[in-house]
Amino acid sequence: MAEIRVQGPEPELEEPTLVEGFPGVGLVGKIATDHLVEELEMRYYASVHCEGLPRIGVYRSGDRTARPPVRLYVSEDHNLIALQSDAPIASQAVESVADCLTGWIVEQGATPIYLSGLPAERDEEEPGLYGIATGNGGERLEAADIAIPSEDGVITGPTGALINRAAQEDYGSLGLVVECSPQFPDPEAASVLLEDGIAPVTGLKIDVTELVDRAEEIRAKREQLAQQMQAIGQDESSQAQPLRMYQ
Repeated sequence: MAEIRVQGPEPELEEPTLVEGFPGVGLVGKIATDHLVEELEMRYYASVHCEGLPRIGVYRSGDRTARPPVRLYVSEDHNLIALQSDAPIASQAVESVADCLTGWIVEQGATPIYLSGLPAERDEEEPGLYGIATGNGGERLEAADIAIPSEDGVITGPTGALINRAAQEDYGSLGLVVECSPQFPDPEAASVLLEDGIAPVTGLKIDVTELVDRAEEIRAKREQLAQQMQAIGQDESSQAQPLRMYQ
């Protein structure tokens, strides 16, 4: 049975922003969302039990508490919700998960920000970032001066399914796409998502110093999950790609 199960007191929010962090190429969305939860000291708010999600328990070093793999965190001070996921979503579950989450997001009156990486080979240049939108979401991108795409493209995996669902409903959502490593966890690209994308769109001040300074450590810790995402292919891994490569 699909449901969002509240694990603590209901927060007082007014048309909040939701940041989505499903694992994808470069793990950019996950790394960015994990950092957001830690940096803003967001509290565990609800567990996500959409049909098709992995039935596993997740625990952390130094803590005995086991939790479901997909969870929601909240900061009332910042009117913000973050979706944190510790497991890939199987291709056959992508549609049901997108329907389940979109229904709940609409009920909350939240504006979702969907995060995706665009595999790119780059030298020392800072990763490029652009924004897409559904419904009236483009207004926030314009106000934050987020660049528009320079070529046709698609977003796959659970993030693509969520954007597809928002477009069907003509519901306001934002998508931030950043260039990233096609093979390895990319904390630098995640920091660009946070500093140049999420921060200006939400009006938040997000310190990414620790994320940049600990890039090698984060990359090493996330390597196994990144290999899993690479192995399962584009249908299950959220990523952006040029339309010509998808056809």
